[in-house]
Amino acid sequence: MESFRAHLDKFIKINDEEYTSILSFFTILQFKKKENLMKEGEICKSLFFVSVGCLRKFFVNEKGVEQTTEFAIENWWMTDTFAFERQTKSDFNIQTVEKSVVLSIDLKSQELLLQKHPVMEHYFRMVYQKSCAAAERRIRYLYEFNREELYLQFSTQFPWFIQRIPQYLIASFLGFTPEYLSEIRAKLRS
Repeated sequence: MESFRAHLDKFIKINDEEYTSILSFFTILQFKKKENLMKEGEICKSLFFVSVGCLRKFFVNEKGVEQTTEFAIENWWMTDTFAFERQTKSDFNIQTVEKSVVLSIDLKSQELLLQKHPVMEHYFRMVYQKSCAAAERRIRYLYEFNREELYLQFSTQFPWFIQRIPQYLIASFLGFTPEYLSEIRAKLRS
């Protein structure tokens, strides 16, 4: 779990003993591609840190179509924050896009972690601030850009997603049909 240690080191200063103790609050889980970590309607019990792989968060809309709202790759966190903090049923599904290894922590363990290692309060605050800023930017882009501009912004800002994530999931994330995304990509190539 050296990737987790390196990620923590970007935000906080801890020694090896503290890191070992912090890590003990987490469970290491391995998942196959397209495996569910959480399903809509289940109590959101966990917060996930991606060590290896890629996750997506999505819901199924009224037409029965999956709408991806978020991706998480290495060193990113994912949960249904609202449901996790309140320990209520989630409105989302969390599923692997690739074979993945994640660190999982439940709310009780997180509270104990924060009591034992107050420096983790700072860490989680910094992570949540970055997450909130990214969500605000995405909302602005959805309002400000036309569909082609939205794809260009996404592909420029996150080129690694374009190479790793299937096009139909990128289309879902951007609010397009896969066919429309293919049209945009063809237009940009010509």
